[in-house]
Amino acid sequence: MSVLKPLTQLTPGSHLLVGGRHVIEISEELATNFRPGDSLFASESIGQVLHIPLVEREKAEHAVGTAHAAFGQMSGVNDSQISAFFKDFADRLADDDLWTKIRRVNEEDVISAHERGRSTTRLAATDSLRSNMIDGLRGWVHETSQRGRVIERVQHAGWSAELIGSELGVVGFVFEGRPNVVADATGVLRGGNTVVFRIGRDALNTAKAMLQFGVEPALAEAGLPLGAVSVVDSASHAAGWAMFSDKRLSLAVARGSGEAVDTLGSLAQSAGIPVSLHGTGGAWLFAGDDAEPAQLAQAVFDSLDRKVCNTLNTCCLPRRQADRLVPALLDGLARAATRRGAAFKLHVGRGSESAFPAALFSSDVQISRAAGLVSEPQAALISEADLGREWEWEGSPEVSVTLVDDLAHGVHLFNRYSPQFVACLVSPHPGEHDAFFKSVNAPFVGDGFTRWVDGQFALKRPELGLSNWQHGRLFGRGGVLSGDSVFTVRTRVQRSR
Repeated sequence: MSVLKPLTQLTPGSHLLVGGRHVIEISEELATNFRPGDSLFASESIGQVLHIPLVEREKAEHAVGTAHAAFGQMSGVNDSQISAFFKDFADRLADDDLWTKIRRVNEEDVISAHERGRSTTRLAATDSLRSNMIDGLRGWVHETSQRGRVIERVQHAGWSAELIGSELGVVGFVFEGRPNVVADATGVLRGGNTVVFRIGRDALNTAKAMLQFGVEPALAEAGLPLGAVSVVDSASHAAGWAMFSDKRLSLAVARGSGEAVDTLGSLAQSAGIPVSLHGTGGAWLFAGDDAEPAQLAQAVFDSLDRKVCNTLNTCCLPRRQADRLVPALLDGLARAATRRGAAFKLHVGRGSESAFPAALFSSDVQISRAAGLVSEPQAALISEADLGREWEWEGSPEVSVTLVDDLAHGVHLFNRYSPQFVACLVSPHPGEHDAFFKSVNAPFVGDGFTRWVDGQFALKRPELGLSNWQHGRLFGRGGVLSGDSVFTVRTRVQRSR
């Protein structure tokens, strides 16, 4: 019988088995930095060995433990107390004096992030961000939850079986430069759950200020356990990896995109923890043959007000209507750029370039990047496989476009190359919209502009996260994760009396 022994050292050049089919070689640097008590995770999705130092694991375990202990106390908290928490938290964010304190900390975070060449589009604590957080929190005041609700009752002779909604447990969040997630994620408290955060360096101080001036006083005032909202006191990625490996989590939510989310998802799933992952973002917009140019231009304009996950990223136009619709696309792009006081950037699929003005490819413009203004051609060619690449732009709207033989061809490209997230169609024909809905493999399908994909905007419920189908369709729920959708179901049998 094999006996498990603790790993105390690594040997450079040795191999770790990954996924049962591959091996990864231990580097000299990893072997040197490894200490007894540290942990390793070999990720098949990114082909790397993740090193989790003992100190980071202990920080994560402490924060999860705090939230787990608080969850044990939440059964004694009534719905009125939870409502009082949301009202008080919203009122504190609405207090100008308290908000000024949070804003000052945020301004320092923004300056620091900018100096490091980091994107600040979602980091700045703007008036609209503040307003959306307040509206979302106040929306939870009168919202009901599944906790204690009888979902179904089956009657038998002399007894009955009931399915009853119940608290799920501790929900873990990892996010980077998005301070609004602190407010959004407290929505899990509505159903009697607790939450633990790991926050990236960019927004860490802002998040701590929100906890200090908003969350913690509101928890105390409402009589909720203070650990109901806990934070991992580390900006290290390793702390997030450790948190998502903690089996005391009942749900792991990763807000972000790309490789970081894939890594976190792999960790949580390996530990048997259910996940809500939002991988690569970027919405796709399609035009039918009979699309009105003015409607297409407006849809493009309305979908590019700022860069978030549901911003327009890729546009598919029918080749035979290029003369009518390419100018409309460019008009919407130009107006969106002018609104932001910037130039737009266009990426054209190879084989479609003849439909666009040649000057776009030969003229340099000033494009706003995270590191500042950069001079580059306004348009560039990309391969078909790159149509799914998400453009993380700052001030300059950035979009990919390709011409397609017909709508079915565009849907094929979406299903093959996109992150399978948002697909919207501009067409006057209801039948074309119905066929589009049936054939496109996306959880969010719309008519026209793309920015409606937001739980608070579309469903009037603050979202905890949006999930695409990049990792497969979701079991038993929609792509919008909200506070009232975080629950489990218990079965109770009662004899007739």
